[in-house]
Amino acid sequence: MPGQSPSGRPANAVGRQLRLWAEALAAAVAPLVVMAVVAALGLWAAGAEALPEGAFPYVVAATVLLAVGVPLDLTGSAAFIAQAQGGITGLPLSVTLVGALVGGAVFLRPLRHRALVGPVELAGRTVRTAALWLALLLLVRQFAQHTFTVPTGDSLLDQLGTIFGGAPTVGFRAAPAATVGIGLAWLCGVLLLAFLIARRAPLPRHLLRLHATVRPAGHAVLTLLTGYVLVGLVVGLVSAATDGHPRDTIAVLLLALPNLAWIALGVGIGGSWHGHSAGTIGLPVPEPLASVLQASRTSDVTLDLSSLSQQDGRSWLLLALAVVMVLLTGVGAALHSPDRLPLWRYALNLAVALAVAVLAIGLLTTVSAEFGLSLLGLDSGAGGLHLSPDLLVTVPLGALWGAVAGLLGGLLARSRPRRTGRP
Repeated sequence: MPGQSPSGRPANAVGRQLRLWAEALAAAVAPLVVMAVVAALGLWAAGAEALPEGAFPYVVAATVLLAVGVPLDLTGSAAFIAQAQGGITGLPLSVTLVGALVGGAVFLRPLRHRALVGPVELAGRTVRTAALWLALLLLVRQFAQHTFTVPTGDSLLDQLGTIFGGAPTVGFRAAPAATVGIGLAWLCGVLLLAFLIARRAPLPRHLLRLHATVRPAGHAVLTLLTGYVLVGLVVGLVSAATDGHPRDTIAVLLLALPNLAWIALGVGIGGSWHGHSAGTIGLPVPEPLASVLQASRTSDVTLDLSSLSQQDGRSWLLLALAVVMVLLTGVGAALHSPDRLPLWRYALNLAVALAVAVLAIGLLTTVSAEFGLSLLGLDSGAGGLHLSPDLLVTVPLGALWGAVAGLLGGLLARSRPRRTGRP
């Protein structure tokens, strides 16, 4: 065949490139598909299918962008007599977590039988995946913008809006620059964590030391975070079966389960958040948490173990849960660490890993959602939810708990068989 050597190398090269692009496409498509499915189910459970003017698919697309970290701008108007404005910054972490786990797994799957990966090949795979990911994310952004009419809840205001052509409308959109920048950062973060934490993922030769120093503690902390989500899932399913509002509870599980579970971890180790809630924006949350946040509708209150226990004495169980779960994390990290490691290294490795995890929890659970609508100068409703962590307190506590758990885990693991594994 013209242009092809007898050995068939050009054809093989073309076939390899097609295979690499197909693998990159799978790694880009899979997380978006699974995030869209989880978001759609969660929004359906929350009643979003009843939104006017066929807004449901647009809201699903907007939720996927929120899950990646892209903020949404909310705007509205009612001809010349009404104005609405606000915004949402926050992650529906159920959607985010599923997308991250699936995206990392699909990206690593073609490399699962290899011990090493070259830096050039790894960079090429990352660039191809990032290019396709951004193209698809910008396509999602085209659907994540919509405007629809909403009722004010007041019959007089609704009638005035109809008479004067001022029916209130609400729209949402995401900026292209934020979509590209934050979307690329999200993908890079997911792939970096996948290589740092996954014990069987191949590494470039000069980074093999990470397999013995970073991965045991990192994988143990990932197991801790996943364990908290599973505990929250069990509690949520029991609540859905007994509280008489199963759809609301399922909506929380499908959209914001890690938000609540990981705040429970932070509070359990003594950390704190600050915030307040007003109006009706947001999903239903556990009663003690809602009571604390709604104690003041304008100024921030402190969300910690003490304030939660004042609303429900069972909140002290979060401390007991943290003791058990973090200690098991220390044992798990020690069992997968190299033999004859000094005890202080167990403590240091887990202290760093848990401090980083608590920092990430604080940043990921930060929420700022606000919306207000006025018609003819009359307030027809406003709401908001604001929640931010006290990182100067929570992160050092995470490091302290990690150090103690790492030390105790190292002592307990010395009498147990080791499972160091090899990359």
